[in-house]
Amino acid sequence: MENKKLIYAELETLEESAMYSGQSQFEQAKFWRGVNLLIGAPAALFAAIAGATGLASVSNQKIAAYFALAAAGLGALVTALNADRRSTQAHSAANAYLEIQTAARQLRLVDLGEMKYEDARASLKELTSRRDEINKTADIPSFYAYWRGKVNIKKNRQKYGVGVSKNG
Repeated sequence: MENKKLIYAELETLEESAMYSGQSQFEQAKFWRGVNLLIGAPAALFAAIAGATGLASVSNQKIAAYFALAAAGLGALVTALNADRRSTQAHSAANAYLEIQTAARQLRLVDLGEMKYEDARASLKELTSRRDEINKTADIPSFYAYWRGKVNIKKNRQKYGVGVSKNG
C-alpha cells in the first residue's frame, strides 16, 4: 500500500507540473497570436494604402512608395518572427499538457485504488514519458507567459465546478 501512496504523490506532482506547463503554453500562444495581429494587420493596411495611393494619382508615387516599404518591412518582420507558427505550436503543446493533467488526475482519483502496483507503475511511467516528449518539442515559454499562467492557476481558473476536489 505504501508504494501506491508514492505513485499517488507522483501523479499529483505530474498533474501539477502539467497544469503549470499547460497554462504557460496557453499564455505563450495568446502572446504570439497578439504579435501576429499587431504586426500583420498594419502590414496589410499599409499595403492597401500604398496600392490605393499609387493608383489614385501619379503625383502620389512617393507616398505610395513609403507605404509599400512600411508594408514590406512589417511583412518581413512577421515572416522572421513566425508568430503564427509559434502560436499554433504553443497551443498544441498546451492542449497536450492538458491531456496529461487530465489523465494523471483520473488515474490518481479513479483508477489507482483498484489497480495492481505493477499496472499503476506502468501507467505512471507512460504518462511521464508522454510529458517528457512534449517537453522536448515545446518552446520554452517566456517569463511573462509563465507568470500569466501562474496567475490563472492562483485565481482558480483551472478548477472545475463539479467533481472530486483534491482534499477529498
